[in-house]
Amino acid sequence: MDKKIALLQDKIKQAQLGGGQLRIDSQHQKGKLTARERIHFLMDEGSFEEIGMLVTHRSTDFGMEREQYPGDGVVTGYGTINGRLTYIFSQDFTVFGGSLSETHAEKICKIMDMAMKNGAPLIGLNDSGGARIQEGVVSLGGYADIFYKNVQASGVIPQLSAIMGPCAGGAVYSPAITDFILMVEHTSYMFVTGPNVVKTVTHEEVTSEELGGATTHATKSGVTHFACANEIEAISHVKKLLSYMPQNCEEIPASLPYDLADESRVLLDQLLPENISQPYDMREVISAVSDSGSFLEVHKDFAENIVVGFARLAGRSIGIVANQPAYLAGVLDSNSSVKAARFVRFCDCFNIPLLVFEDVPGFLPGTDQEWNGIISNGAKLLYAFSEATVPRITVITRKAYGGAYDVMNSKHIGADMNYAWPSAEIAVMGAKGAAEIIFKKEISMAENPEEKWLEKEKLYSEIFANPYRAAERGFIDEVIEPAQTRIKLIKAFKMLENKVVNNPRKKHGNIPL
Repeated sequence: MDKKIALLQDKIKQAQLGGGQLRIDSQHQKGKLTARERIHFLMDEGSFEEIGMLVTHRSTDFGMEREQYPGDGVVTGYGTINGRLTYIFSQDFTVFGGSLSETHAEKICKIMDMAMKNGAPLIGLNDSGGARIQEGVVSLGGYADIFYKNVQASGVIPQLSAIMGPCAGGAVYSPAITDFILMVEHTSYMFVTGPNVVKTVTHEEVTSEELGGATTHATKSGVTHFACANEIEAISHVKKLLSYMPQNCEEIPASLPYDLADESRVLLDQLLPENISQPYDMREVISAVSDSGSFLEVHKDFAENIVVGFARLAGRSIGIVANQPAYLAGVLDSNSSVKAARFVRFCDCFNIPLLVFEDVPGFLPGTDQEWNGIISNGAKLLYAFSEATVPRITVITRKAYGGAYDVMNSKHIGADMNYAWPSAEIAVMGAKGAAEIIFKKEISMAENPEEKWLEKEKLYSEIFANPYRAAERGFIDEVIEPAQTRIKLIKAFKMLENKVVNNPRKKHGNIPL
């Protein structure tokens, strides 16, 4: 038996070396951790249990049978993160560049099946050169198997993808289907076709970093939700993200202990500028209302006219969607609508209540927006809010104009509670533009048109540019002092915690993609 145990230990040692010490050293020289080191930093100490350590590929073409590495380029298994069961796969770039083979794919699919059966989050640590060319269509089929399981798991368990190195070609579509993508600056990149192909086809000269680096996808495309300075920061973000989520769609997020004290926030009474055209940072409102230091912003550098992220309110996990007056006056456009819609749908999938802060002057006008589908993109946000069954609360801080008022979680599309500050203006448009249209003839015939215009603008403001007409109709449940916002929200979310919605029976809706 001693010899057999020694043989087992040799095989384990070989598997743990991946592609060998030279390739491990090369990985470190690039500023990257190995697949196993990443798992070590992510999982609770001693909790990781590996599955499929001794799996090898089955390929015999191109002399592949002479190169066998136990594990075949991916480490899979389960463990705990802050005490919570989590499944993981971590691609090993030291073995065939982390390329995906038939058995590599089978290992990932097995772990995905286990995650779904046991209702626990799945984390993918991607570091791969793509499909293993020596296996041809078999490796392509492996990718498709993974994509299919990503879709089956979507909305059932949280799926997070951390891109720790290259992720190119078909490999990008698995992370794209998952709930959140994290990338590492300067060492990870994602693209469907690389710089060489781009140069051949379009004659554009571009580097991997410019084409598909973390900064590019965090600011230009919105593909990645977090651009992290290094791998340890990315791993830390994964842990923090998970803390706001439940294990699966049948559970609710865990609450942290919280003792209620004086929950008034007097600073909010003085936050808004007297001039309604002057910007302010909505993050200050979010910070004041949410538990101290709890706000985790998502997609921070993309579509900055809307702010989305997770926070805690009296220890409870919530999702926040907020117009940002400090950027493009908080106007809704195509990118911000899609960004917010995706976030709203995630929160609804996993029973995370939604809080909306509204200060929106409308949708962004212009040919660029119209030609790039602002109609269907804006409808995505409208659709996402309308189908959401989690507790939903809106606070209108200032402007709520036009169709954007409807879209931003209004009472009319199913919001549970709608509050407004006394500074709120709920109208079809701003007073200046409205007066020009309604009183156009009267203004043009006046001796002093400018003076008449100002007079009519003031009249319109007194009638409509306030929250009271909407409150009279019941579209606003309560007009509140800003300082009382946190108190009202804590009580309202507590009241809504057992909310049940019975939707019409259907296979699924048809969101305007």
